[in-house]
Amino acid sequence: MSVLAIFGPTASGKSAIAEAIAERVPAELVSADAMQVYRGLPILTNQSATPTRLVGIWPLDHEASVGEFASLAHDAIDEILAAGRLPVVVGGTGLYLRAALAALKLPPRPAEGARERWSAFYEERGATYAHAELAARDPAAAAAVHPNDRRRVVRALELAESGSSLRPESDRLWGGETRHPTATVGLDVPREIVDRRIAERTEAMLAAGAAEEAQAALAGRLSSTARQVIGLEEAATLAPEEALEAIAARTRRYAAYQRKWMRRIPDLVRVVADRPVDEVADAVLEVARARQLLPARRAG
Repeated sequence: MSVLAIFGPTASGKSAIAEAIAERVPAELVSADAMQVYRGLPILTNQSATPTRLVGIWPLDHEASVGEFASLAHDAIDEILAAGRLPVVVGGTGLYLRAALAALKLPPRPAEGARERWSAFYEERGATYAHAELAARDPAAAAAVHPNDRRRVVRALELAESGSSLRPESDRLWGGETRHPTATVGLDVPREIVDRRIAERTEAMLAAGAAEEAQAALAGRLSSTARQVIGLEEAATLAPEEALEAIAARTRRYAAYQRKWMRRIPDLVRVVADRPVDEVADAVLEVARARQLLPARRAG
């Protein structure tokens, strides 16, 4: 018994395909999405009604970390395997997907208050000065991060202070073996189709009450990681038409970033996914079957 992982850009159909697979073989779904871990934003994070592990596990004021998520994901996968079922890990966040599948060598935990301190440093001194400080501490990270990318500059300064780096000499994320034999499938959908689906999904989210959901979330305490949910600020503060355009644009940029992750995943098998869900699910299962990963078929 082993693991099936499904990765692809947002709106590529990952959840629907994973659900179709679970109808065909004894399987359980495990989410590897950095935003779906939060309760309180089911519309904006596009949470499925199908039972999926590691969805809605943390309140919005919880500061998420890859290390904490990895531990929970490993436990979930091991429990599913012990029950004789196939873990189907469904990921839109490349780092979370890898953390679920492998035993990563993670950077040390930053000192207490480091993020707040470096965030204040960035705000007070400005982007250019903060980036220069990063260049003095970690030239490789500075070369990879634009000064105006506040989040990554702050994160790189955190890591540099703790003796680690945003750009280690070896590829910490993709080196080494997975914890269990794994087939990783990448859903290949033309960009124009993904863009159309993003627009349609964003419109549906706003119609379903995303603005009210976002306003309620912003009225309470939010961690810095929860604030990264795409569409949170836009849905809460912009007029519907403006929000639709802004959220769709951010989501398209994120989808392009996810495509880059797909190119980094070793041994990923691409499956053409711009066709009916059942056809794609069958094609993904053929990949798993070729790797001899599947449990016994469901009866009937």
